Amino acid sequence: MRLSDKVAIVTGGGMGLGRAYALALAKEGSAVVCADIKYPEAQEAAAEVEAAGGRGLALETDVADLGKVQEMVRRTMEHYGRIDILVNNAGVCAEVVRRPFTEISVEEWDQVMAVNVRGMFLCCQAVFPHMKAQGWGKIINVSSSTFFVPPSKVLHYVTSKGAVLGLTRALASEVGRFGIRVNALAPDLVPTEGGKRIAPPEVHEAAIQARAIRKPLLPEDLVGTVIFLASHDSDFITGQTFLVDGGKYMH
Repeated sequence: MRLSDKVAIVTGGGMGLGRAYALALAKEGSAVVCADIKYPEAQEAAAEVEAAGGRGLALETDVADLGKVQEMVRRTMEHYGRIDILVNNAGVCAEVVRRPFTEISVEEWDQVMAVNVRGMFLCCQAVFPHMKAQGWGKIINVSSSTFFVPPSKVLHYVTSKGAVLGLTRALASEVGRFGIRVNALAPDLVPTEGGKRIAPPEVHEAAIQARAIRKPLLPEDLVGTVIFLASHDSDFITGQTFLVDGGKYMH
């Protein structure tokens, strides 16, 4: 197992893709902190990790809240003594209401940015001292293929996911000398419960038809990239974006 001596935090780890990432990391031997604003779901995910023979810890965390993020890191260190991997997966997606940009309120804009951008920044900032002290760390920021092929009427969401790529590149250039690698994962539309809420069936079907590999994008199609970026296999890769979309957009 490639991660047998590691400890990972997965934000938004209680459900959907976050839970899939958490289970995949655990199967590779990592202890996993399932951090989610929905604590019952975080508990279920951690229990699933334990049932699969892994080490899981559930934490209730609002990534947009500085104090909650600091508490997440403090409790992880208290429980496991180290932090090797951060998967910044928490984000506002399914809750986004599709509407023309002229109808997006300041409150909606701020909510999306608070979770999708500020939350990611706060988590990176909080784990940095611990990764720096041990001279190694992997940060995986979850963006979206929508930045490359932007759909209409979700301007705030697309903008936030573009900001994730800017954050990833700038942070990678700053922390590489401490042995910390920062990369981004940009999945295409996935038919999770959240994905089904944000896009109707015809949009999912159109996405399939636009791919070179004409099949639905499932969580198991993404976890391999996460494990690669979390492990020593990618130690000489940083500041990069991994677009996992079945060949929908090639660049």
